Amino acid sequence: MTFSTDPCCDPEALLRELFAVAVRAAMPAGSITQFVAEVAARHPGRRPYLLVIGKAAVPMATAALEALPGGKLGTILTRYGHLPDGWAPPAGIDLFEAAHPVPDTAGERAARRIRDDLLALGEGDVVIALLSGGGSSLLSLPIDGLSLELKQSITSDLLASGAPIEQINTVRKHLSTVKGGKLAVAAWPAVVETAVISDVAGDDPAMVASGPTLPDHSTPADAVRVLGHYGISVPAAVRAAKPNVVNHPAFAASTAPTILASAAMMLAATAEAAAGMGLAPEIVGDDETRAATIAAQEHAAQALERQATMQPGDQPVLLLSGGETSVTVSNRAGRGGRNATYLLALALALKGAEGIYAIACDTDGIDGNGELAGGVIGPDSLLTAANAGCDPQDALRDNQSHAFLIAAGGAVVTGPTLTNVNDFRAILILPTGSGI
Repeated sequence: MTFSTDPCCDPEALLRELFAVAVRAAMPAGSITQFVAEVAARHPGRRPYLLVIGKAAVPMATAALEALPGGKLGTILTRYGHLPDGWAPPAGIDLFEAAHPVPDTAGERAARRIRDDLLALGEGDVVIALLSGGGSSLLSLPIDGLSLELKQSITSDLLASGAPIEQINTVRKHLSTVKGGKLAVAAWPAVVETAVISDVAGDDPAMVASGPTLPDHSTPADAVRVLGHYGISVPAAVRAAKPNVVNHPAFAASTAPTILASAAMMLAATAEAAAGMGLAPEIVGDDETRAATIAAQEHAAQALERQATMQPGDQPVLLLSGGETSVTVSNRAGRGGRNATYLLALALALKGAEGIYAIACDTDGIDGNGELAGGVIGPDSLLTAANAGCDPQDALRDNQSHAFLIAAGGAVVTGPTLTNVNDFRAILILPTGSGI
């Protein structure tokens, strides 16, 4: 599609197409093939154990299995509903499904099995660890003295608190016997080589899936401070926990982790595609972590200011951003997520401004606790929602952002995309008087 200022052009359809471009850019099959080849070259003769964890586990495992010669050994752990119909791993590869974003007993069983497998490895083995977003919840084995039920409660409270993912994962590392590098320690003297699809702002690999195979420099005291800041009771087991080991020989034996896909890569690919469509793309940033409402208000101001400098006939501008915003949940019965909340707040801040459209979606295809990936808005979204019986202000207050998008006719539904580099946001700004 090439953008046109002809009134027949559909800006919202263009934004949906750009989201599809973004998701395709986050698929790392080619880079996984290269990574597996590099591991084999660094460790000739070692038997590979494939460990794949996260929402993107199936396509990551598929690419790795095609690149691995001979018999296969390993484990795949992914989220419920993230298995393509009819897909099954080859003999020797165990497959587990578990819950997200709050852990469950299936994830606990999988984590225990993985740890036991790694403990049985030796000097002749190399672990190929492929990690993606969602792994923090999926891989769950609580520390001694902490029940799964209490861990579930703490996780739910943190998710509702508005805490950024880095703080949430810091706590998770100290609630767990497998996160924060503990799986690499368990595998030693087998070598562990790690590659990640980054779903965290700043692309710190040790934060993806809470870094089960990478050294962790946080401390239990850091976890205590996070819990205290959000008024969450600190279990005695966390106060008594020992820091994760950072100077273990397992870490010295491994090479630096590889980033297979990230928000920055996704945005660069989308900007290139947008330029080819006749737009003027500008990447605002790939590491947004503020509250969704705060980010939306600032982005609305930027869009309005940018539009005010445009002349009739100028190229439409596309503001692109990534990262992971946060939402403080006051109504746990509400349905919504970061991206829907962002769009609702953005629409309210824009107040129906002519010629400004936006999309915000989670690249994993699931925004919060509903079936939407996110949505699109335009100048008529507030009025359309109100006419359908949805008061936008009430929806924002009551954490009902998905209901707003549905009422406004802007819901985006993709189902699981089987990748995850977190939020994709694009604001399309047309010169005023363009006729669209």
